Amino acid sequence: MICDILKIFSQNVQKNSLIVNTILENQTSFDIVFIQESPWSTICTVPSSTSCKGEELVGVPHHPNWLTFARSLVNQLDSPRVLTYINICTSHLRFSL
Repeated sequence: MICDILKIFSQNVQKNSLIVNTILENQTSFDIVFIQESPWSTICTVPSSTSCKGEELVGVPHHPNWLTFARSLVNQLDSPRVLTYINICTSHLRFSL
C-alpha cells in the first residue's frame, strides 16, 4: 500500500523562515513536510497600476523541490496556521488540496 512508504515530517518553526528553508533543503528523505506557525511575510514589492511605490507581495517560503499547499485566505490579514510541502518526487501521486 502507498501509505506504508510515505514519510512525513512535522515541525513547529515559530514563524522563523530560516528554519523553514533549512528543513526544505535538508529533509530530502521525507515525502511530506508539515510546517506549523509558518512565517508569513513580505517577499518583495511588485509593480502596481494604482501605486507608484508598488504593492507588497506577501507569502511563505518556497523551494523548487517542494510543492506548497495551504488553505485559502479569508482576508489579507489572515495567514495559514499550517503549510504542507510535498516533495516533487511524489508528484505522480497527484496530491490536491
